[in-house]
Amino acid sequence: MTMLCWLLCTGAALAQPYPPGNTKPRIFVHLMPWFETKATNTPANTWGIHWTMATAHPDVIDKDGKRQIASLYYPLTGPYASGDTVLIEYQLLLMQYSGIDGVLIDWPGILEHNDYPLLVRNTEKIVSVLQRTRLHFAIVYEDHNINITAQDGALHVGKIDAARADMAYLQAHFFTLPSYEHLNGQPMLLNFGPQTFEQPAAWSRIFDSLQPAPAFFPLWGHDRYAGANAAGTFAWINEDHTVSLQKYYAEQDSRPRIASAYPGFESYYLKGGWDGPRWSIAHTPATFSTTLDLALQSKLPYIQLPTWNDYGEGTTIEPTREYRYAYLTLLQRKLGVPFTQQQLELVTTFYNLRRYYAGNAQQQKKLDAVFAQLAQGDVVGAEKEMKAMKKGR
Repeated sequence: MTMLCWLLCTGAALAQPYPPGNTKPRIFVHLMPWFETKATNTPANTWGIHWTMATAHPDVIDKDGKRQIASLYYPLTGPYASGDTVLIEYQLLLMQYSGIDGVLIDWPGILEHNDYPLLVRNTEKIVSVLQRTRLHFAIVYEDHNINITAQDGALHVGKIDAARADMAYLQAHFFTLPSYEHLNGQPMLLNFGPQTFEQPAAWSRIFDSLQPAPAFFPLWGHDRYAGANAAGTFAWINEDHTVSLQKYYAEQDSRPRIASAYPGFESYYLKGGWDGPRWSIAHTPATFSTTLDLALQSKLPYIQLPTWNDYGEGTTIEPTREYRYAYLTLLQRKLGVPFTQQQLELVTTFYNLRRYYAGNAQQQKKLDAVFAQLAQGDVVGAEKEMKAMKKGR
């Protein structure tokens, strides 16, 4: 069944919102801050590896104007830099008007290795813009990067000391922000693993200087490595698709847990010449509808959407040329939020005006005000101002 047919033939099913009277879970989307263009990457004048992998060449442009990138899907904006403020505004506003409550930012730690410093820089920019929206955020910590750095001979401190430095950074920069997501007074911290520290005593040592300690959520099946330090777990994507999800939701676990709703898994690893899973799950609205329904039915307090923009693994829901706003409008309907594709397209208009008036300080000041209107939900005021600006082009 084609995507267009699915949307037309099953539209009635999409229109069923989250049941009235039920407590709505908090909806967070997993965001990758690792994309770079030739203007932002290190070394300079090279594309970031997440657009290229080992085989793609973004300087090659096809007859449709699409650059050759390491993905089966092409972002509506074209390939971008994750630290681009205009791009960040666009992404966060789309999230907000899709019914998303917050962002889970995949974070590498502060070691000076590989592209980690670029990701730290980009995360800071994302968080800075997010302060001007209604969204919350939390960090997904990649402790695996400490092992990678050690294996590459670039780790010059002890592993636990490196992790403690990461925690000190998070405490100083993020945990105390009003927009940082807390659970029972503790800052939420997810971990894609653990993969480096597989003893509870190590995590006790890593967290012992934090006040309060984080509400720590390892990946499903990995909480034994954290022991009593784990507040709960979060689900992800497995090759067996809904089998693992249904098993996870059926578990008798009194701790808070985080459900998972994803659009599919169609990676570029094989074509891109990288190691990684070769299995796939169809990337379709039907997949997203199924996993979102299961997540909502689980009654868990949080749902994570993996992912907003992992193009390499083909788990994206941000607008692309192929499926445009299909996943975001599905989310709007399932959650019963008072928004439609019209508001999403308005955000895209805002983004295009930012680009069109690049370098025009007077018009950019007007667009600053439009962003504030959109961020606070004043769609009517924002639309009126943008119509006037479009007439003046």
